[in-house]
Amino acid sequence: MIKKIVMGAAALIGVLVLAAGIYTWNPLPKNPSVEELSAAAANYDVEIIRDNWGVPHIYGTTDNDAAFGLAYAHAEDDFETIQESVAATRGVLGRYRGVDAARTDYLVELLNVWDTIEERFESDVPEDVKAYAQAYADGLNLYASQNLDQTWQGLVPFKPEDIFAGSLFRTPFFYGFDETLLDVYNDERVASISLDPASGRRSWIVGPKTAPPRGSNAFAVAPERSDDETTRLIINSHQPMTGPVSWWEAHMVSEEGLDIHGGVFPGSPSILHGFNRYLGWANTVSKPDLADVYVLTLNPDDPNQYKLDGEWRDFEVETAELAIKLWGPFAFPAKREVLTSEHGPAIRTETGTYAIRYAGMGAMRQTEQRMRTAKARNWDEFYAAMAIHAVPALNYVYADKDGVVALIHNGQYPNRAAGWDWTKDMPGDRSDVIWDGYLPYGRVPILRNPESGLIFDANNEPFSATDGPDNLTPQMFPRSMGLQTDQTNRSLRIMELTDGTTPITRESLLEIKFDNAYAQNSTADKTVKAVLAEDWSADASLQAAAEHLAEWSYGTDMTDRHAALGVLTTIHAVTEMLTGIPAPTPSDAFRQAVEYLKTHHGKIDPEWGDVNRLVRGEVSLPVSGGPDVLRAIYPSEIGEDGILKANAGDTWIAIVEWDADGNQTADVIHQYGAATLDETSPHYADQAPIFAAEEWRPALLTREDVEANAQRTYRPGR
Repeated sequence: MIKKIVMGAAALIGVLVLAAGIYTWNPLPKNPSVEELSAAAANYDVEIIRDNWGVPHIYGTTDNDAAFGLAYAHAEDDFETIQESVAATRGVLGRYRGVDAARTDYLVELLNVWDTIEERFESDVPEDVKAYAQAYADGLNLYASQNLDQTWQGLVPFKPEDIFAGSLFRTPFFYGFDETLLDVYNDERVASISLDPASGRRSWIVGPKTAPPRGSNAFAVAPERSDDETTRLIINSHQPMTGPVSWWEAHMVSEEGLDIHGGVFPGSPSILHGFNRYLGWANTVSKPDLADVYVLTLNPDDPNQYKLDGEWRDFEVETAELAIKLWGPFAFPAKREVLTSEHGPAIRTETGTYAIRYAGMGAMRQTEQRMRTAKARNWDEFYAAMAIHAVPALNYVYADKDGVVALIHNGQYPNRAAGWDWTKDMPGDRSDVIWDGYLPYGRVPILRNPESGLIFDANNEPFSATDGPDNLTPQMFPRSMGLQTDQTNRSLRIMELTDGTTPITRESLLEIKFDNAYAQNSTADKTVKAVLAEDWSADASLQAAAEHLAEWSYGTDMTDRHAALGVLTTIHAVTEMLTGIPAPTPSDAFRQAVEYLKTHHGKIDPEWGDVNRLVRGEVSLPVSGGPDVLRAIYPSEIGEDGILKANAGDTWIAIVEWDADGNQTADVIHQYGAATLDETSPHYADQAPIFAAEEWRPALLTREDVEANAQRTYRPGR
């Protein structure tokens, strides 16, 4: 009897295992042949010259040749991250990375990325832009054909549509769209809903929204403000040092007029910010209010209907089928509901059902805009390219050889109804508050050629962009635009270091850029003052530490012996809005800093460079700077080994100059080197010592200089 039971149980288990295997059987398709993947390469003529730093200089007959070469060269250095980015924007990353990545796949479905591609790619993308994107995809495919062992099964061939899907999906997150989503999904969400302005009431309570700042610095100095009639531009975006939004450097040239040097993200077919022979621009992230949440009223008799203008409307209901990697050819087939309302994507949560409308919905022309800006030769041409109005939100700090400097507080500002408080959630039952389109590009805040000759941005409000008397003012713009109104430590510090009249030389400009101190009235300053206001006399050790903290000048030079205690005391408060992690009280943060330093360094006054390190493979270097200072260095964590390892902040930086005769020079630096993933390459960390020392290498601008410093020359596909 027992034997029969055991045999029966074994048979049942076998059936269940077989059923589970059938249910989860989802093998990836085979990759195309080498011949299929490489067939299009014969259509392009490109030469790549790697200089002595490994940086690629890409020379094509046409712009498309250069795009083909850009893709191939970037794949040589970071193919894995490019593939990961493509898988993410296709909504299939979970099939390769597992359950955590499936959340990204769901968002791709929720935001209707590929539905938009299907509906608008053919109609909205000009033929020359399609050809350019195809060339980039063909460059990736050629590399894949030559490196099948590195190529993810089922991901190739790469397609031009992948580029546009990446832009649609990624760019809203640069202005904080992720915070809107997280807020909506918060199970303890409490929202203030904006009321009809005609009611005379402001709002009724139904949680507060967070608005984390992003980082970057940019400076432009007009010739009349410099001491030598030179126009200068500093490009200084703060990004992660590795990953899908980390900078990789390239120089693209074609016989059709392309000649641009700058930074690229994995999977991007164009220089995102940089400089050509005539002009340059630096991007910084802005944080305007460009997303609106609508509180929906559901039909109690039909949860797939919502009220709008007194009538029940049907949601568009689809099912996202997500494949989640288990092992080998097996993947769990998860299904998630995807709702769309007249407002936009809709989400059911524990606290209610919400719809979201945001800048960047359906934006198909970003690649076109970047192609046009790359070839602009003056302010008028650059402005015309910017007026394509396809990038949802990024500041542009601009300078050119004619001496023009400018800030464009760029954004797709929703054409919202006047009178409403758009900082609140909106009622979802009224169509008159579902905005349609954006304000004309002429309404975008622009400050050009200010009186003082200095333009700057450090992720601050657009009303503090120069040190002269002619800043833009809030009164110039409607409140419904949702313009940013806050300052960062970096913007406060710039204002401390400039006075509107003193000439800004190259040396003084670099002193500002590499300044590593916290400003008065900054978060760090307020935290230190709160600590020093406490009575520490009951503990001699803490009293001594407080006296040591009181001597801190707020600087973060690598040799500073007060910075370790100062930064560790203030770091949580400084980064709270960025990380979303609540900071401890100032007194608790101080105690923790003292304990940490004594535990790991045996003292509270090690040199800051003993704690703050730039680590890359076997290279470990002391580095000045800290969170939210102009010399921005953010650690991945407060390490258990007593080290704060830099993982974000200053990365690829450039200073570009045009003298009085229009002659151009440029110096650049990368935090690591050109070889993103190859630890055996001499360019894996060859720039790290220069970066840590706040030094530069010259950008090679002419073919003659490139050839004089050539390390390797080759022609992909030939």
